[in-house]
Amino acid sequence: MFIQTEATPNPATLKFIPGRTVLDGGTMEFSTRESASRSPLAERLFSVPGVKSVFYGSDFVTVTKDDSDWQHLKPAILGAIMEHYMSGAPLLADGAVGGDDTSDEADEFFDEADAETVDMIKDLIETRVRPAVANDGGDITFRGFKDGIVYLNMKGACSGCPSSTATLQHGIQNLLRHFVPEVNEVRPM
Repeated sequence: MFIQTEATPNPATLKFIPGRTVLDGGTMEFSTRESASRSPLAERLFSVPGVKSVFYGSDFVTVTKDDSDWQHLKPAILGAIMEHYMSGAPLLADGAVGGDDTSDEADEFFDEADAETVDMIKDLIETRVRPAVANDGGDITFRGFKDGIVYLNMKGACSGCPSSTATLQHGIQNLLRHFVPEVNEVRPM
């Protein structure tokens, strides 16, 4: 088994590509050791000293570290990913194969009168923003829209990334303002 690694815009996060499907749909983030109990792979990764969070995309795993050195962490993380896939264990303890996107949608907030605007915003995020963010080892999801402000949730490599504020305010905000005049501002949640 050959696992590729890629740097991300966040120096504390590396993207690991195992060459097979990781998650059949959506994304999933584990920001604590306790939340990792749902996934045997996430538990293995959190057992590596220095691992701070784990994120699953369709064909990649991103790992965010504390102030530890990648030179020491990377071999242990590669070993944990390889052991997991060689063991044949399921990705999730309950046998599920999809991400957390449906629970994300349940937490959305916006006024019903803005439903058409929200649909346009979601479509732009889905077609133009999420693919680019996934290339960098992360994800971004719509959380809400109120008083001209779009609220987004950044996950994986994007969460805590030094360039995430610039990405939000210059890239995504400008894109949404261009196509959806009702948008005044974009904020992280």
